[in-house]
Amino acid sequence: MPATGIFLGLSLTDRSRVVGQGPDVRELSQRVTRRPPGMAAAPTTARANVNLALVKYWGKRDPALNLPAAGSISLTLDGLSVEASVAFGGGEADRVEIDGVLAAGEEAQRVTGFLDLVRAEAGRRERALVETRSTVPRGVGLASSAAAFAALALAASRAAGLALAPPALSALARRGSGSAARSIFGGFVEWQRGERFDGRDSVAEPLAPPDFWDVRVVVAMTSSAPKAVSSRAGMVRAATSPLYPAWVAGVEADLAEARAAIRARDLEALGLIAEHSALTMHAVGLAARPPLLYWRGATVDCLHRVWALRAEGTPAFATIDAGPQVKVLCAPADAGRVAEALRVVPGVERVLTCAPGCGAEVVA
Repeated sequence: MPATGIFLGLSLTDRSRVVGQGPDVRELSQRVTRRPPGMAAAPTTARANVNLALVKYWGKRDPALNLPAAGSISLTLDGLSVEASVAFGGGEADRVEIDGVLAAGEEAQRVTGFLDLVRAEAGRRERALVETRSTVPRGVGLASSAAAFAALALAASRAAGLALAPPALSALARRGSGSAARSIFGGFVEWQRGERFDGRDSVAEPLAPPDFWDVRVVVAMTSSAPKAVSSRAGMVRAATSPLYPAWVAGVEADLAEARAAIRARDLEALGLIAEHSALTMHAVGLAARPPLLYWRGATVDCLHRVWALRAEGTPAFATIDAGPQVKVLCAPADAGRVAEALRVVPGVERVLTCAPGCGAEVVA
């Protein structure tokens, strides 16, 4: 079955032969076990949390393999998660249900294409039943696809009889959604750009576990409507910006500053670099052709409120992904004050507060 989207029109079997996805996963894995192809695997349910990019991922060096133009650093967040249940065997086609609704069109094809990668690696042909349940609104800039494909990578690989080492699992999740590579791990995580054309060195790795540093992220939801331009399409458009080359060239310095700030548990240093990375990313979009702007009026008002809090003595630092929601990094003791300040901004629909979260895990 031909795939669309991230596989750029190549059939998955052809794409696997071209880039060696099966060997990619095997060679990254320290240990891979398989059930015999004729034996039906038990259904598996896995859960993964969203992650917040502090040093942003924005742009690809290979869209087909979801290889980033530069590295990124994120924080996995507790409480915003997706569960994926996968069972192989029976049926003539994959059946994908997302929050109780049967998926169709491009959405279903994207999941089926991902399952084909797992089947190729495991040597299986059975179709699958996939059910996902989410606590995260989809397509609004809260990294729902990162959590979804991290959970799906773990659930599908286990259900197919594979036991992939974390780097291999990260590489697999990346094929579904680039940011999903980071949601395999908890706490602070770095996704390597990599240099290889086949992507074997573009995997995420943990920098610090969730309990290393007790921080909070306060999320101001300024719109629950799906965004008009997807992150994938936005990255393509961003590459037309005259600011894009400078953005890519500056990421390495941002990564170094962020690593040092995390090691030192320096909230101000990390917050300032996260704010800089977000604003630079969105400046690239504004200068694209056609221009790209994810913000709403309330997004701008939230930014001004965060800066006012900081001027008043509350260490609070804003970041914004590809969407209108504003996320604010702060200390636990200040989270209530930050949340209340954002809650009263006109246009803010909801405010959430998240602690550092764990990585993907099998739950059933």
